[in-house]
Amino acid sequence: MDTLYALKGKRVWVAGHRGMVGAALVRRLRREGSEILTVGRESVDLVRQDEVKRWLAEVRPDAVFVAAAKVGGILANDSYPADFLYVNLMIEANIIHAAWQVGVEKLLFLGSSCIYPKLTPQPIAEDALLTGPLEPTNEWYAIAKIAGIKLCQAYRKQHGCDFISAMPTNLYGPEDNFDLETSHVLPALIRKAHEAKQRGDKELEIWGTGTPRREFLHVDDCADALVHLMTVYSDTEHVNVGSGEDHTIRKLAETVAEVVGFPGMIATDPSKPDGTPRKLMNADKLKALGWQPKIGLAEGLADTYRWYLHNAA
Repeated sequence: MDTLYALKGKRVWVAGHRGMVGAALVRRLRREGSEILTVGRESVDLVRQDEVKRWLAEVRPDAVFVAAAKVGGILANDSYPADFLYVNLMIEANIIHAAWQVGVEKLLFLGSSCIYPKLTPQPIAEDALLTGPLEPTNEWYAIAKIAGIKLCQAYRKQHGCDFISAMPTNLYGPEDNFDLETSHVLPALIRKAHEAKQRGDKELEIWGTGTPRREFLHVDDCADALVHLMTVYSDTEHVNVGSGEDHTIRKLAETVAEVVGFPGMIATDPSKPDGTPRKLMNADKLKALGWQPKIGLAEGLADTYRWYLHNAA
């Protein structure tokens, strides 16, 4: 693909640089020859419009990646719906509006696959957005992310801004959350397998039948795809960012056990819920733009486990 926007020499703000995706973007942008801009919450509260506008007017970035968000699992979303809706709406609205005001050349807004309806044909294409009801347990976060997509579209339509959106699938990798009460399935499996190995357990139990299929993408692949989109894509519709492949939860658990070195059996608990039978995003649009994932599941899990051992275990 032809380069539409070169990042070399550009002043690039990664909003949310301390999160998993933001940290990966910082790592990836070092290879682009960009001047990377970051700011912590202690200096700028992204929920406060005046602070965001003042900081952006001072530093005047050329490009912005909006990876900042209030995130959490199903329990957190269900317990704090007002927080998830309000905080995420404020963060994206403040950044996108101020970016237009100070003349940012290009902006990429990062969403989430939860924007899609609970029941939708698989694999999920971009045009499935707003075609049905959302998953109730995380609809507050999803609505905020949908609003972010629409904000980018509105500023493109009214003001001619080169603002685009990308929707990643389930991500994993360095800087992930390994708290068993709030983490997603993959980091939780890594921690459970590690602790089971330490205890000498004979079994590693997973919830449900192990048959549901899920898609995963290493966060460094995600960052690479986002940088690619920033340089080659300029259009209204958001773009799915995924691997295009899915795996059963049982296969995932077996691969984790192999990577961690847990020698026991994988045991299922059919009395626990399975959740959605399948969740896979259609990545054809991204592939047509010239991008493919590079990190296989086993390689990515080994990288994540190494990070866990050095930082979180």
